[in-house]
Amino acid sequence: MAKPADNGKSMAMMKALVFHGPHKLVLEDRPKPVILQPTDAVVRITTTTICGTDLHILKGDVPTVVDGRILGHEGVGVVEEMGTNVLNFKKGDKVLISLITACGRCSFCRKAMYSHCRTGGWLLGNSIDGTQAEYVRVPYADTGLRLLTPEIDDEAAVMLSCILPTGMECGALCGQVKPGDIVAIVGAGPVGLAALLAVKLYSPAEIIMIDLDDNRLEVARSFGATKAVNSSDGKAAERVMALTRAEGVDVAIEAVGIPATFDICQLIIAPGGRMANVGVHGKPVTLNLEKLWASNITLTTRLVDAGTTSMLLGMVERGSLDSKKLVSHRFRLSEILKAYDTFANAAKEHALKVTITTAREKIIHPGMV
Repeated sequence: MAKPADNGKSMAMMKALVFHGPHKLVLEDRPKPVILQPTDAVVRITTTTICGTDLHILKGDVPTVVDGRILGHEGVGVVEEMGTNVLNFKKGDKVLISLITACGRCSFCRKAMYSHCRTGGWLLGNSIDGTQAEYVRVPYADTGLRLLTPEIDDEAAVMLSCILPTGMECGALCGQVKPGDIVAIVGAGPVGLAALLAVKLYSPAEIIMIDLDDNRLEVARSFGATKAVNSSDGKAAERVMALTRAEGVDVAIEAVGIPATFDICQLIIAPGGRMANVGVHGKPVTLNLEKLWASNITLTTRLVDAGTTSMLLGMVERGSLDSKKLVSHRFRLSEILKAYDTFANAAKEHALKVTITTAREKIIHPGMV
């Protein structure tokens, strides 16, 4: 791997959120990233956000994230520098950063399984430094970035880095949602709400939202859910079966990542139905094959490939998809620890997605009026 030359100059520094083991985050000074490969770009972050996966990292559920890693895999920014082989972008371009890095050439990329790219996949904020910083290095920039119009709102665009493609690909597409289907989404957090926005595009007859929190269920109704079921008393499955005349749902989307929510999906799925797992699971679950073996169900698991990002971006640009409604709280980078606390205590804070901006002071150069 190419290394930057040591020219004797002092190293440029930036602010970044650094993971130092379970439950330990520090906003600290880190060296500004540099081009390491000719396919890299360095992007100045303007807006980033926090993902539910970041909370799993903070708990210690993702062992690939080591002490010292800059977190974050979502972002909007401006191209600062490009490697010599970057063809699709130039300095000053406003870009969306995808969570998925893909070479575009390996056997998995040729199957459009970009999340399993042999030299890429989910790297940012995982095995390389991420976007919760003032700058980030993006490998394979030509495939990892999307050009944005100057007019597009940063908050609307940053929802396309991860959460909306995840809701579409891991939820709606894996669930094979069709017009007239009865769909249940277990978990009304940000990824569940993103799945709801995606599912609505396929004209289901019913969307049943299941969650512990009445506030989030009300938000889900405002997003288009037709029914809301509070699961706090452990009887959510019974209520869903009553709503469906004991037939169950055609599609059950698991959007939390814990055994209890996976169990609800198993209990409410109809014969011939599709169970789409979206949540990040840190513990084993029990698959009740003694009950499901003859039910003709399909169970899918998937890591988002971000193949739908360009389509979703077009919908946001044309006003047919309102992604900004997923944002509930806004912070500066200097307040990112508070942002994590707000996001981690979503029920108490009535939080959905939080955005973090890296506002910079305007530099007045000599001779400028």
